[in-house]
Amino acid sequence: MISLKDRLVFITGAASGIGKAITLQLAKEGAKLIIADRTIDEIKKVQEECLKHTSFCETITFDLNNPNEVTSAASSILEKYGPIYLLINNGGISQRSLAYETPIELDRRIMEIDFFSYVILTKAFLPSMIEQKEGYIAATSSLSGKFGFYQRSAYAAAKHAIQGYFETLRMELKPHGISVTIAYPGSINTNISVNAIEKDGKNHGIMDPAQSQGMSAETCAKHYIKAIKKGRPEILIGGKEFIMFHLKRFFPRLFFKLISKINPT
Repeated sequence: MISLKDRLVFITGAASGIGKAITLQLAKEGAKLIIADRTIDEIKKVQEECLKHTSFCETITFDLNNPNEVTSAASSILEKYGPIYLLINNGGISQRSLAYETPIELDRRIMEIDFFSYVILTKAFLPSMIEQKEGYIAATSSLSGKFGFYQRSAYAAAKHAIQGYFETLRMELKPHGISVTIAYPGSINTNISVNAIEKDGKNHGIMDPAQSQGMSAETCAKHYIKAIKKGRPEILIGGKEFIMFHLKRFFPRLFFKLISKINPT
């Protein structure tokens, strides 16, 4: 099992939800942290909590929707701190709008945040990992990365893209001693639905029942980090909602019959 103590870890989306829970858990394990999010106030609060458990926690703020800012942030980190051991691509945004009502600009925004930012950061940090002959890449997908669902067309597309890209990357990086884990959280009790964007670009502002009754972010983070430490290629994190994943895999006709009857809210 891999030890993350004193390892340099960079994680995006660290100010809230699963990202925050992962960050705090890593701090308790003694990892050296570089944590990122959009807002300086929120990420500084997480930094204060982390420094109660680890001696090294630095912050950086940038917008995952801006490729230039993402590229610049990665360059800044490499210049200031050198190679990182573990990159956790976690930041993201969800959606609550029908495909035909969603402007292409929002589709692109979701893909930029939830997929292309992951690719940009990964490409930026890989050369130093390959040179060091060690490293680890983790990417946060979703149950929506296994099958599509109402009002999540672009979100599901981005999460499906994560699977295709990072599964390929895993194969390519194995000769270099670099591991890749894809995490597929299901219904986790975070504000992902509250902060999801609707067709007009405004926040959805509603907590989905599945989220409110879901697994805690802290428990999710423990499963996530355990999968990394064990070098697992992927991990499904959640509860009974993954019944639908197994139904699609083994009984696709039943899956499509049942999912059409599920309330999309």
